[in-house]
Amino acid sequence: MEPARDATVLQFEVSARRDLRWLLLLVVAIGFVWAGFTVDPLDNCSSDGECAPILVPIAAGIGLLALLAALATLSANPSRGSRVDLASGDMVWWQGRTLRHAGDHGQTNAAQISRIMIQRDSDSADAVHIYDLAGVRIAYLDEEVIPWRQEDWAAKLVAAWPHIGLEIRE
Repeated sequence: MEPARDATVLQFEVSARRDLRWLLLLVVAIGFVWAGFTVDPLDNCSSDGECAPILVPIAAGIGLLALLAALATLSANPSRGSRVDLASGDMVWWQGRTLRHAGDHGQTNAAQISRIMIQRDSDSADAVHIYDLAGVRIAYLDEEVIPWRQEDWAAKLVAAWPHIGLEIRE
């Protein structure tokens, strides 16, 4: 049974080991390394006779670099996320936090936020921009540190603090 959650706290956290991007990089890297060590560079020719034997060791090298990057990240297990207390308005967010490194982080109070802009993009991931009362974008408080249901998250903030404007661009 899952423990009861406080309805007045919006909390989101993802670590590298639960982030599919790093696991997919690991799988692709293993594929490149496997191909680099099993394909014979001299047999790497097309049906019309063009050969590129240098591509096999290049693929193995790229695979090894990607494999090391994936393993290092999964080993360090950095996390990203945010915590918003709807009762007090305190907001804390972080990216790249590990046991030995604090990463990029920040905090503010919801009273210091003027608007949230969610920009929908059909070609890539959505972008979220949050602005303070002076109209300056708040650093690192973006789509990486808030839940994937961005509109629901923003709607809860606007319901708790009606002075925050919500703008959704298609």
